[in-house]
Amino acid sequence: MTTEATRPRLAYLSAHVRHVRRLTPRLVRVTFAGADLHEFVDSAPDQYVKVFFPVPGTRTPQLPPPLTDDGMSWYRQYLNMPDDVRPSMRTYTVRASRPHVGELDIDFLLHDNAGPGSRWAASAEPGDEVALLGPYGLYDVPAGTSWQLLVGDESAVPAIAAICEQLPASAVVTVFVEVADSTDEIPLRRPGGEHVDVRWVHRGDALVGEAVLAAVREATLPEGEPYAWISGEADLVKRIRRHLVRERGVDKRHITFTGYWRRGRSEEAAGREQLLEYDRATAR
Repeated sequence: MTTEATRPRLAYLSAHVRHVRRLTPRLVRVTFAGADLHEFVDSAPDQYVKVFFPVPGTRTPQLPPPLTDDGMSWYRQYLNMPDDVRPSMRTYTVRASRPHVGELDIDFLLHDNAGPGSRWAASAEPGDEVALLGPYGLYDVPAGTSWQLLVGDESAVPAIAAICEQLPASAVVTVFVEVADSTDEIPLRRPGGEHVDVRWVHRGDALVGEAVLAAVREATLPEGEPYAWISGEADLVKRIRRHLVRERGVDKRHITFTGYWRRGRSEEAAGREQLLEYDRATAR
């Protein structure tokens, strides 16, 4: 297992809002439509896309030049755009896709300290335009897996829900999700409608990750060879992974992990650091 995404051929896709529905007080489902979405190709249950939002005062996001490869050149071109025209960009899970009708759903978490994605979703209306880049996928269960462990915070709920809905009938899965309180909980079901074994962990006044780490540490987990999928706040992900490897003896190769966000740090800052790491790696 690896943090590197499975990447089909990338393409910018234009889309507009078709429907908006509030799922919980802090989770909004936006259904996008458009001719380009007929070409959307699923990559994994937890697939995600880059979403480009229009600059305030404009209707359509201006995009970088056409893609030339599947590496980081698109991001370099994006950063080189003038500040006054470069669209805000955030990464979101594709909750469901319906290419036969040119639609896909994205569930937006409305953060307390709202960034451009949260602000946009809070006021999104039918007809509003965005652009998408992707998809990327991470979830990949190795042969010989006996059971699965899914762990995350509220930012990982859309991906966890999508994974659960695509589980095979024989899969044994345990889910831990840390949320602020019960208002952030949603039903997590298998393809046939059966509920999943999910442990909702309420954070209360604790720092993000503290409560779910304690819950996983104290849990009696199934026997056999596990596959673990961990996503959410970056420090939460690191600490859960460390616990599984050092204290549970889980094979590192059987863990998929990704930090969806980092406390006190913007996606732009994280993206620029990723680009520097990519440049250093390719220069070797």
